[in-house]
Amino acid sequence: MRILRFVVRRLLQLVPVLLGVVVLAFLLVRVLPGDPVRSILGQNATEEDAAAARARFGLDQSLWHQFLDYLGGLLTGDFGTSIQSGGSVGSEMALRVGPTLELVVISVTFALVVATVLGIWSAKRANRAGDHSIRIFALVGNSVPEFWLGLVLVLVGYSILGWFPAPNGRVDPDTGLTPLTGADLVDAVLTANGPATASAAAYLVLPVLTLVVGVVAPLLRSVRASALEVLHSESYAAAKAHGLRDRTLHHGYLLRATLVRLPSLAALVFGTAIGSTVLVEYVFSWQGFGQWALRGLLYRDYPVVQASVLVIALCYVLVFLIADVVHAILDPRVRL
Repeated sequence: MRILRFVVRRLLQLVPVLLGVVVLAFLLVRVLPGDPVRSILGQNATEEDAAAARARFGLDQSLWHQFLDYLGGLLTGDFGTSIQSGGSVGSEMALRVGPTLELVVISVTFALVVATVLGIWSAKRANRAGDHSIRIFALVGNSVPEFWLGLVLVLVGYSILGWFPAPNGRVDPDTGLTPLTGADLVDAVLTANGPATASAAAYLVLPVLTLVVGVVAPLLRSVRASALEVLHSESYAAAKAHGLRDRTLHHGYLLRATLVRLPSLAALVFGTAIGSTVLVEYVFSWQGFGQWALRGLLYRDYPVVQASVLVIALCYVLVFLIADVVHAILDPRVRL
């Protein structure tokens, strides 16, 4: 009941936060240099053509009137019309969010498992060869650019070894996948399409690995530092002196205490992963949310940029809410 009240309170606080994001995104996107109408019509378009296009998208109205129209549309679930494509922003975004969320959630989940296992293993062998190897891996993973790593993985995994499909989509079109959520692997599992499941999983391996290498580095360092702190604590030493079994020490003391700090960092890493998907999606032709948002920014597509910022802010707030709840469950000392 205590956690439920906390969740309801945080969800209510979400309203003014998102309203602030809407206002800032609306104003800042119009400060960007460039004319969105000229970007789609070209520099050779006449003033009459430009004026007609501005009237079509409501850009000839006052800034205050544009904002009220945009806010009224949001209240009814209408994110506006894309200046570049002329289609509904909500419909375009619905097709793009699923693939990106699938990529990010799988990558962050896998990174959490790897960081927890390797971080605790490294802490138990502090200052030995294995520990030094893990720390070097974390340093390299934190330093390597995602786009470079993605290109190397494509070169090795596809061009040289031929183990993975070409970076030109998310699933083999010949598998006859029925789209439901936009996340191809999820859709393949839900429709019990075996060939599509295998194909979607194969297409996911390289982009997921690209994201995991960069995401796992800060998580690994945090888990190792937390595990070392627990191993050197008086409570762990007392439990060990009482002759508890190694399994009890590991699961009851070391693992639970180490994971206490992980949810907040995982939420930050989740946001970083969303930003990293922009380059990863371009390398692997993923056609996801990040690639769509960047294209909207390059073409000064106001409705697309505003919707992208709003969705990213919503993801951040919800992920941190989940992190706070998990933190409270892992650590009873936390009062919500």
